[in-house]
Amino acid sequence: MRYNALQVLKQGLTGNRGWGRAWRKPDPQPAYDFLIIGGGGHGLATAYYLASIHRKTRIAVLEKGYFGGGSVGRNTTIVRANYGLPGNSEFYSHSLGLWEGLEQELNFNLMHSQRGIINLFHSDGQRDAFARRGNAMINQGDDAILLDRGACREMLPYLDFDQTRFPIHGGLYHPRGGTARHDAVAWGFARGADRRGVDLIDTCEVTGIDIANGSVAGVQTTRGAIRAKKIGIAVAGNSSRVAAMAGMRLPIESHVLQAFVTEGLKPVIDNVVTYGMGHFYISQSDKGGLVFGGDLDFYPSYASRGNLPMQEHVMEAGMTLMPMIGKARLLRSWGGIMDMSPDGSPIIDRTGIGGLYINTGWCYGGFKATPGSGHCFAHLLATDRPHEAAARLRLDRFATGRGLMDEEGTGAQHNLH
Repeated sequence: MRYNALQVLKQGLTGNRGWGRAWRKPDPQPAYDFLIIGGGGHGLATAYYLASIHRKTRIAVLEKGYFGGGSVGRNTTIVRANYGLPGNSEFYSHSLGLWEGLEQELNFNLMHSQRGIINLFHSDGQRDAFARRGNAMINQGDDAILLDRGACREMLPYLDFDQTRFPIHGGLYHPRGGTARHDAVAWGFARGADRRGVDLIDTCEVTGIDIANGSVAGVQTTRGAIRAKKIGIAVAGNSSRVAAMAGMRLPIESHVLQAFVTEGLKPVIDNVVTYGMGHFYISQSDKGGLVFGGDLDFYPSYASRGNLPMQEHVMEAGMTLMPMIGKARLLRSWGGIMDMSPDGSPIIDRTGIGGLYINTGWCYGGFKATPGSGHCFAHLLATDRPHEAAARLRLDRFATGRGLMDEEGTGAQHNLH
């Protein structure tokens, strides 16, 4: 149903009682060809591409809570493809290309804003590293511009360029990077999957995975048993818990990553800015709030809440980089559960159990990977072959030591044993 401006106003003033559902609310069927465990961005995108590209039917997405209620709704909404290592660079480049046509494909306003990302550097060594990364991005077919101090000051005049400890020497500019509305991404994929016949089943927690003769046979849920030929796990920070139901131990840890938003302000920050020495990143939302975050809380947890010491650390980093932020009132904070892999790179692969597939280990890249992850995971599920953009995202690299991609060496590896 379409609404004009007056109808939208009327619905807003009357509690939206006249609006229909964006997708169906079906009961689970006894059996499906494909089950996707996890109703976040990656799970919904996988189901959408299974139906839209591979023309698969009899697909269901199982979500223990509500769709979009996990990490896809608990992040800082950044979209980028500024990765520097083979294996990751082509994957995130593929994902960014999908982002650029996603609003038209889904016919849904995702508020995708390619406002550009600037990664600041503070030493000669960092400049050299960012120059190498920029060249790798360009060789991959993406965009990168190395900015000197003057160019950075012209674009970001509100930063403290002359701080004694970490003076700003320049930055790596990725113009095609930006942000998107995280909730809208989940809703757009959910509606698109539903319209192609996918059953989206919420309040349906998976409590067990049935295995017979070395292959999956189905799942046990709080809404009954469901049989399936193929099962994909896409539950972000809960991957270890779900995989354990199949007797698997994954090479990941779950950590909390906090984020924050201030009161609404007039437009002041045009780009996404990252602080090379403080693991601080910031952008301004469409409502005017400054959205920012920092580093992991550095203790394993399945709780979507953080601790005060890390909040203090993030605030200190923000004040060091841009003292003006101290005038803004902090409205709220939240925590997303991160599935951290030892080498900081994701996993999209088959498992040793027939018909069971895993999508995990996204570390800091989960939201920006949403369309690429769903596209590649759907290809794997449909064809039993890895997509060329995800060919190196193998599960066995941690057992063999071959093909490791140390994109972010400060992840959970210090605690894995």
